[in-house]
Amino acid sequence: MRRPAYGADDCGYGGRQTAVYADEYSRGGRYEGYGVEQEHFKREEKEHKHKERLGEVGALAGGAFALYEGHRAKKDSANAQRHKIEAGVATAAALGAGGYAYHEHREQKEAHYESRQQEHRVPHGHGHGYSYYCD
Repeated sequence: MRRPAYGADDCGYGGRQTAVYADEYSRGGRYEGYGVEQEHFKREEKEHKHKERLGEVGALAGGAFALYEGHRAKKDSANAQRHKIEAGVATAAALGAGGYAYHEHREQKEAHYESRQQEHRVPHGHGHGYSYYCD
């Protein structure tokens, strides 16, 4: 029987329960516990931080190229229109990369928050093939 008992609340007054089954966290037939989720959130946080840095580098490179093309538009009057267009495209690319970096920054913060929330969850009721976490 895989269902948790209905109404079995050992989390105290107003505690919200989430049923977590042991086989959902097992690999190779052994119980890993809720440390696996913490590792997942830490890895996710690290990945978002890496992607944020890539976005920052892209924004920096795009901005630098836009400045360079703006300078070239002033110096090369024969191809000034082409340089202005390239500067505009580079500016848009820098803006997009900056937005991506900000998005990844928010995702990293969310993963960090969820890892902190996971640290405070306490497992209850081991056995019967499932366990409970109290939020």
